Formats: sequence, C-alpha cells, structure tokens
Amino acid sequence: MEMKKVITGAAALSGLVALGQTANADEVVVQAGDTVSELALKHNTTIDAIQQANKLQDVNLIFVGQRLEVGSNVLAEASQAAQQQAQPAQAAPQAQTQVQEAQPAQQQTQQVQTTTPQTPANDAEASAKAWIANVESGGSYTAQNGRYYGKYQLTNSYLGGDYSPENQERVADNYVANRYGSWQAAKSFWLANGWY
Repeated sequence: MEMKKVITGAAALSGLVALGQTANADEVVVQAGDTVSELALKHNTTIDAIQQANKLQDVNLIFVGQRLEVGSNVLAEASQAAQQQAQPAQAAPQAQTQVQEAQPAQQQTQQVQTTTPQTPANDAEASAKAWIANVESGGSYTAQNGRYYGKYQLTNSYLGGDYSPENQERVADNYVANRYGSWQAAKSFWLANGWY
C-alpha cells in the first residue's frame, strides 16, 4: 500500500509540473457557493496545491471573503512538497509508474500528503464553528428566523444593520469569545440547551 502511495505521489508530481507551466499567479476572494475543488478546476490547479499554499486545515471549510492563492506559485509549492515525498519512488519499476500515470491527474494528486502541521485546538474550534453555522442556518448568510439573521442567527441589533458576511463572521466571533470563550464551549452549550 505504501508503494502505491509513493508511486501515486510521483505521478502527481509529473502532473503538477505540467500544470505549473500554464497557470497564472492569482488570488481570489471566496464568494458564496465557492468550493476549493471548483476554484482548483477554474484556475487550472489542484485542491492539494491550494490547501498547502493557503495552509488550509480543512479544504471543506472556507469562508466568504477569505482570500486564497490559486496560481502558479501555488503549484510550485505543491510541486516541491510532492517532490520531497516522491524521492523514494525513483527506484520503483517503470511499468508500475506507467499504470499509475494513466489515472486522471486530480485523482492522483489527492493521494499527496500535506506537510502543514495540524493543530487539534484550531481544528476543533473550526469544526465547532462550522457545526453551529450548519445547525443554525445551514451555512447561509441570508437565513432568517424572526429577529435572527444570517449564518450564525444573531439578532439584528448585534449585526448593527451590516449584514455582510465579513461583519457576520466578526460579530459571531466576538459574541462567542465574550459569552463562551470558545466555539467549542458554545457548541457544548448549544448541545445542552438547543441554542447558543
């Protein structure tokens, strides 16, 4: 199994090098409905390259208004990381490498491991925040429920008339920090009481 991952990494490296020659250095601002996979496809790069360049802990958790690098610099960084992981693969037989290269490039690049250190506290905080957003509004910045509005279902008075995604994120972070101290504590309170 390890040999298969190494060979896949080597094949992904060759795909990344080829893609790196055609991509442009770009930075995008995440819009509602954007996903990392769609941005990777749109900007001729890979999910892993965007994840590594932007130090994303979870590619399924990006926020409206967030700035992401998606261009050739992204591919160069991912290529270097893949190259370091693929070093042992150079001794692999050519026949096995050719079989692995026949798979689509996106499928191959998903096997490349990231080198970004994961911090459990940040992962847990982001996970708790995403969980609350999902149960409160399904993740929608325009969800309404009586006097509650937005992704985190805060009262209109908290939002001060500014319903932008950036303000909702800022106000929600301040609200949770002041009331609970952390998103994990807010989630625990929600689980116990059905609201936060």
